[in-house]
Amino acid sequence: MLNAVAFGDRHSIKMISAGRLVIRHIKSTESSQDILEELDARGAVIIDSLVPESVTSKIKDELRPYLDACPEGVNNFSGESTKRVGALMARSVSCRDLALNPLINELCSKFLEDFTDGYQLNFTQAIEISPSETNQPLHRDRGVWGGYLSRKIETQFSTVWAISSFSEANGATCVVPGSHKWDKDREATEKEVVFAEMSPGSVLLYGGSILHGGGANTTKNEKRLAVLIHYSLSWLRQEENQYLSCPPDVAAELPDDLRSLMGYSLVNPILGFFSPHNKKGVELVSPKHLFDE
Repeated sequence: MLNAVAFGDRHSIKMISAGRLVIRHIKSTESSQDILEELDARGAVIIDSLVPESVTSKIKDELRPYLDACPEGVNNFSGESTKRVGALMARSVSCRDLALNPLINELCSKFLEDFTDGYQLNFTQAIEISPSETNQPLHRDRGVWGGYLSRKIETQFSTVWAISSFSEANGATCVVPGSHKWDKDREATEKEVVFAEMSPGSVLLYGGSILHGGGANTTKNEKRLAVLIHYSLSWLRQEENQYLSCPPDVAAELPDDLRSLMGYSLVNPILGFFSPHNKKGVELVSPKHLFDE
């Protein structure tokens, strides 16, 4: 068994055991092509320290009132000792910056370009795992759309930002590298599961077909906080309804590129048009019309 962590070079790797696929840690200075090759080969990759800890500290402060007021989950999937908070684009200025991160959006565009003319914000969520939480069942995120889409179509590009440190003990995301290429009915063995251990400001990237789940928190008093920002094909139904989580009166205060990412825009010439119910003579326009006045 190997239990070493090597940091500093281009392909620092957390070694779990001989012969097992691992999640690689890559610097943010690496080319997007290198990062995408890792995603294709293993299904997941970690970019270390993509944002400074000053950003993660701000996010903690911005989200704390919502986390404190949030009830914990009611089953082993949502987590009985886990809090989940959405509407991050309306609630957290710093999370907006994460959603618009240039490298993340460049990677997302290239990752999904074979399947869509554009991509959109699929959902945003802060997840805080507390002590006594157990492992979340492994799952594939593409499952929210049922089994109707061919596995040849990549549905999404997902990010898990470490707002606090991620360790095996405090509930780091469990990932099964390589499982994005498995038959859909194949189940992972315990030895095939690895932990996305990372420092605050780092981000785990993966697609819709890889098996993963929240980890168990076996610590006495350490909470693990993550921000999930997922992007999907522009022609799929969004998992989080952005227009209710961040309605037009709130979206009006956001940057135009963020509103467009959320879906306040057209895809191709007509996908997503609307007609203002309270106006005559204005028909079949882009949602951007809401903010032109």
